[in-house]
Amino acid sequence: MADLRPIAAPFVALGPSGVAVRTRLKDLTPEDEKVLRLVGAHLGSLASKDLKARCADGLEHSTESWAARKRGLTAESSSRWAGSITKATHDQWALARRSQAAHVQSLEAGITTIRLRLSLPVGEKGTKRAPGGYRSAHEWFHKTRRLHVLEDRLDQVRADREAGRVHVVRGGKRLLGTRRNLDKAQLAEVEWRERWEAGRWFLQADGESGKRFGNETIRITPEGEVSIKLPAPLADLANARHGRYVLAAKVRFPHRGKEWADRVEANRAVAYRAHYDTGRGRWYVDASWQIPPTKTIPLEAALTDGVIGVDTNVDHLAAWRLDTHGNPIGRPRRFFYDLSGNAQHRDAQVRHALTRLLNWAKSCGVKAIAVEDLDFQAEKTREKHGRKRRFRQLISGMPTGKLRARLASMADATGIAIIAVDPAYTSKWGAQHWQKPMAGPTRKTTRHDAASIAIGRRAQGHPIRRRTTPPRAHQSDVHGHRTVQTDRRAPGREGPRLRIPGPRTRSVPPDAASTRATRTSKTVRGVRSDQAWVQDSLLLTD
Repeated sequence: MADLRPIAAPFVALGPSGVAVRTRLKDLTPEDEKVLRLVGAHLGSLASKDLKARCADGLEHSTESWAARKRGLTAESSSRWAGSITKATHDQWALARRSQAAHVQSLEAGITTIRLRLSLPVGEKGTKRAPGGYRSAHEWFHKTRRLHVLEDRLDQVRADREAGRVHVVRGGKRLLGTRRNLDKAQLAEVEWRERWEAGRWFLQADGESGKRFGNETIRITPEGEVSIKLPAPLADLANARHGRYVLAAKVRFPHRGKEWADRVEANRAVAYRAHYDTGRGRWYVDASWQIPPTKTIPLEAALTDGVIGVDTNVDHLAAWRLDTHGNPIGRPRRFFYDLSGNAQHRDAQVRHALTRLLNWAKSCGVKAIAVEDLDFQAEKTREKHGRKRRFRQLISGMPTGKLRARLASMADATGIAIIAVDPAYTSKWGAQHWQKPMAGPTRKTTRHDAASIAIGRRAQGHPIRRRTTPPRAHQSDVHGHRTVQTDRRAPGREGPRLRIPGPRTRSVPPDAASTRATRTSKTVRGVRSDQAWVQDSLLLTD
């Protein structure tokens, strides 16, 4: 037990700080699609130039250079389009810097691990806390070569970071690499070119409170009318006043539509983004706005009706409901999802699984769902897990970040609290203490089901183990059984059971000796000796 790392206390996760909804732009005319393509291509070229200028500034960026770039973009678009482009550029550059810092940490961790293993004798076994030496001289040699490769990469990334250089691809690095593998991706060059151009279009505008309907650049009225402020070179395409183009499509937001309409009618800021799905050949528009984070309830209040423990796996969520004492109720539930395919398919699968989980939680009447506070960013390295390629693929395929963000957002709308617990030893201890006892003739309890019980009990503050094993002499009727199913603050929970008078089996009724004396026997042999039988004379009749 001394080698176990300390376990953090559970806490109620914060709610979302923003809302994003999507709907389709239906019934677009050919003229509407032409205008959207022209505006997106024109603003996309300006965004590429602005990103190039921002990357060239590096760490020498200042408010003066930002204002100069914005003035240059205003002449080719408008002041509001220029503000949206420069803000998106800064967000993309900041994201690239954070990714660069994470890459440096990953390289440093890999180099430290390789150096440690190279310093050990070949074949030396490792421990739980530290890896051992490499298994053969052949592997040791190849790891020395990989060490030099990682050191060269680290020097290059550090030099870029100190100089303020970042490497960004508008449209996506993965899509750019697909250009050289069109046969493997099963794409024609025309199809790839269409995806590449659509990915580099720019059709997004931040909202502004106090302006008409919350956005002057891309405006959507409460009735669903969509209008776009055209850039200066495309002003001749306007079909409305003040250089605006009104689309023929009418939109509405099925999800959170009432909340969106209230913001629009109150002229509160709403950001919009229009994009084209090349696979489906459809146009979509996203609306997003900020909300104050929901005030979390105390942990004790969230656990008043029990909790549902959820274990996250690569292909399903394992859930089990627990009462207030940490005892499993009913049968375990599993919510499956398929993470193969494109990003939209994976996102839909995750949302569908979480929707079923939340609906089941509402039907059970619980107020909290306990999940593990997982973060595999430091656990995916090739040097940490060595040849365990399948395990590295397993943890890389688990959508921990997406699940956590989705679950917090969707649970906030249902009023269910999300409790984050430390993931240490939940799978191991859950299988050790709960997998076999919860199995039955008609139910097979998996390791993941047992882990969900461990997660729920940790959220409630109970120990994961079922009971404290007493000494052998105390496991019968010498002193009574001891159990830890009660609350840890209950006095004497480790003490013996209270002695209950009466028989210890159900076959003998209670207090049989005292009640036998007052009962009258139904047989002649069982009659008491002090009783006397009297024979009455027969009645004489004429």
